Amino acid sequence: MNDRPTTRVKKSSWEFSEGAFKAFLTWLDDGTESDGRSYLAIQQRLTAYFDRKGCQTPVNLADETLNRVGRRLEEEGEIITEAPAKYCYTVARFVFLEYIRDNARRGEVPLDDVLERRISDRTGVSNSDEEQELKERTFKCLESCSENLVPANRSLILRYYFGVERTKIENRRQMAGELGITANALSIRACRIREKLEVCVTKCVDGK
Repeated sequence: MNDRPTTRVKKSSWEFSEGAFKAFLTWLDDGTESDGRSYLAIQQRLTAYFDRKGCQTPVNLADETLNRVGRRLEEEGEIITEAPAKYCYTVARFVFLEYIRDNARRGEVPLDDVLERRISDRTGVSNSDEEQELKERTFKCLESCSENLVPANRSLILRYYFGVERTKIENRRQMAGELGITANALSIRACRIREKLEVCVTKCVDGK
């Protein structure tokens, strides 16, 4: 068995059975007995991980991560890794990348239109292998550049582009109220953050 997680774009419908959950706890506890405390600890840590990245549903993403690990353990019988918690974080990174991709398809994250134009300009061919490779690199650069933002700006930019139509409008109105600024001031602030991201992503993708 290798230590590379299996990823799926769509949220899995698999859920823990009693037997699968016991096997998962045994694997997570590395053979010791923690009465489920290790599970709660890793769930809370993963929730904090997704929350720091500005995700709208950090608890759900944490549960999805653990479900994927549990499913692989049930299907393959074992997961050989030096540290179970580290492996869970590896899977969490893939879940976050899928979250970014899925939201970009719905227009709920910044840079989606800019990145799509750059991808089209660079490849000239839709749905090609080159295009797919460039998309993967671009979204990874977006994740990396987002990590370089201060937490407040990262949370703001992700929240600002969340939702569609009325949901997005209401979300921005609420954000402006929380920050004590006008909608126009919020728009300017988001635009400045977006511009920084665009510059960073462009340099990253081009290898500069």
